[in-house]
Amino acid sequence: MSGHSKWSTIKRKKGAIDAARSKVFQKLAKELYVAAKGGDPDPANNASLRMVVEKAKAENMPKANIESAIAKAASKGAGESYEAVRYEGYGPSGIAMMIDCLTDNKNRTAGFVRSTLSKRGGNLGTDGSVSYMFKRKGLIVLENVYNEDKLMEDVLEMDVLDIVVDEDITIYTEPDKFLEVKDGLDKLGYNKYIMCEVTFIPDNYIELDEEATEKVMSLVDALEDIDDVQAVYHNLDI
Repeated sequence: MSGHSKWSTIKRKKGAIDAARSKVFQKLAKELYVAAKGGDPDPANNASLRMVVEKAKAENMPKANIESAIAKAASKGAGESYEAVRYEGYGPSGIAMMIDCLTDNKNRTAGFVRSTLSKRGGNLGTDGSVSYMFKRKGLIVLENVYNEDKLMEDVLEMDVLDIVVDEDITIYTEPDKFLEVKDGLDKLGYNKYIMCEVTFIPDNYIELDEEATEKVMSLVDALEDIDDVQAVYHNLDI
């Protein structure tokens, strides 16, 4: 599958400073809370929650933080209430963007997202304006420290869509096969995860020059800095 290099965002995550990592953990805690609040607080009985737990583990979120977020959701009382909202639009040079949020105030979040887009050369679109350009898939990225032939043989026996081996090992699955494949990898000892989540992958990527790429990534960073924003998906070829 082409486009694997687009996951240079992985490298950005690996080299994140403490403040940025703390921000990631805060967003994951909110995602864990919402998933646990919306179903069984036991990940074994709540596939949505388990997916977030696996994502958090791949980000090296401390076990205590994960358990605390789930316990908070399981505690008695009304607690906090968040609504999932998705915004679609375009960044500089026509780069398609989907922005997933968890918010307790839609008007506030919409204002922040709209303002951030417009200030950095983008614009908010209508529902469905870019989502058709993306497919929801399981994404598992492993460190490339295994015997390639044996790994390929093992993984291709699993229900995967594709596997790409270069600097890292990237495995794509259908969303409903993600946990099954993850369990299979764990059982075989392939557990040095860099990323492990169900996400949105663009059908095609757009390549820009360095200056234009920096403008788009500056917008992505600004959007990710908004507390209500959980994830930003785009089709820029980095």
